[in-house]
Amino acid sequence: MSRHILAIDQGTTSSRAIVFDADMKIVAIGQEEFTQHYPASGWVEHDPEDIWATVVSTVKTALEKAGLAAGDIAAIGITNQRETVVVWDKATGEPIHNAIVWQDRRTAPLCARLKKKRLEPKFTKKTGLLLDPYFSGTKIAWLLDKVKGARARAERGELLAGTIDSFLIWRLTGGAVHATDATNASRTLVYNIADNRWDDELLEILGIPAAMLPTVKNCADDFGATRKDLFGAEIPIRGVAGDQQAATIGQACFAPGMMKSTYGTGCFALLNTGADMVRSKNRLLTTIAYRLDGRTTYALEGSIFIAGAAVQWLRDGLKIIEKADETGKLAERADPTQNVYVVPAFVGLGAPHWDADARGVIFGLTRNSGPAELARAVLESVAYQTRDLLQAMRKDWKAGASQTVLRVDGGMVASDWTMQCLADILDAAVDRPQILETTALGAAWLAGSKVGLWPSAQAFAESWALDRRFEPRMEAAERKRKIRGWTDAVNRTLSR
Repeated sequence: MSRHILAIDQGTTSSRAIVFDADMKIVAIGQEEFTQHYPASGWVEHDPEDIWATVVSTVKTALEKAGLAAGDIAAIGITNQRETVVVWDKATGEPIHNAIVWQDRRTAPLCARLKKKRLEPKFTKKTGLLLDPYFSGTKIAWLLDKVKGARARAERGELLAGTIDSFLIWRLTGGAVHATDATNASRTLVYNIADNRWDDELLEILGIPAAMLPTVKNCADDFGATRKDLFGAEIPIRGVAGDQQAATIGQACFAPGMMKSTYGTGCFALLNTGADMVRSKNRLLTTIAYRLDGRTTYALEGSIFIAGAAVQWLRDGLKIIEKADETGKLAERADPTQNVYVVPAFVGLGAPHWDADARGVIFGLTRNSGPAELARAVLESVAYQTRDLLQAMRKDWKAGASQTVLRVDGGMVASDWTMQCLADILDAAVDRPQILETTALGAAWLAGSKVGLWPSAQAFAESWALDRRFEPRMEAAERKRKIRGWTDAVNRTLSR
């Protein structure tokens, strides 16, 4: 029997392929960045062909580094940047337009029109989501309306639509399978998360033909097999989950009340609420955490659009650092008497504000403010935004979120300074695991458990290992003062 699992982790700025062995240890990694396209203010696109090429290339690289052939892989698990959508030709597989990325804000006018018609409560009741450009449904509607001839072709059954996982599955299987999983479907704005089906009423409102959409499966399921000519042998695809849900699984947050937060391009915190579909009264999202064996587990989610992307701005925009991992050391040198706040609303503000028109602002600059103060303010902004999410979660679900310990992952959590700042601002413990590749690990576990190579959920949870726990050290008065300054900065940033 093949003893390895391959995880495809298709992210916002890069594609990665990671080979795990039967003991769930990383054997090899292939990674490639790809170009980001910004055709207009607030617009973000990817070339789907770039995504496809980097996925194929990184899989081959990972296999070569591991010294393995395709036949040595028991199964593939896929995790992906959520909400990013592609529409492609059903016959040829050719995309009709660049992929519209989750960060993209071009559909804000459409969302505003739907809100004006008082349709947001209908969408929220059925999908758990809010009417925001973040989600996939309005992006598909934009493509059908703006790409010449697209709507007529869609109505004739010539076009398919899907999130990145669906596009990859379709390409990997040579067009044999058009499918997604429940977590990715739950982010589209047209999937009824209570009934677990595409919602005809919402599809009609947005003008999306149901025939374009993929079949929705469990997260651990049969998603077909790769074409033999791609990697030298067919490889079963047996696990799929959106990146944040995959990280929730990889962090073994299987019990209600457990919470994880991933710090990548953005920051996404998910709180497992079990079979209880908690309806947020504080503008959080109710979403599907995972669906296994036909049983749905729900979560409350808070989405922060800019986290690590703000560090990239320090590097690529302001050029005050050369590498992202320099930020924590630079922040340590900041003048403690200065109170600089960065509200990184580069593409609007996510939860709990949901202000698509807000834009980034810096407050509190003095003549002595420099790179160190900006670096500290950027890292602190991530902690403040996480606190805003946690406070909202505690209000929504007092029984389950009151004593939550936060499990963290993503590129930013390698910084001890940043994680200590997070614990201080949250006034709560922050647990960093030994394995930081939790998103890929979650996708791999779905595939590995499906084919019987990896353990059950309970045994997998027992294998979770702590690297370090960060306990709050900040004085209460200092925390209160800093949070008051952040709240004032956000209030000044909001567009309304």
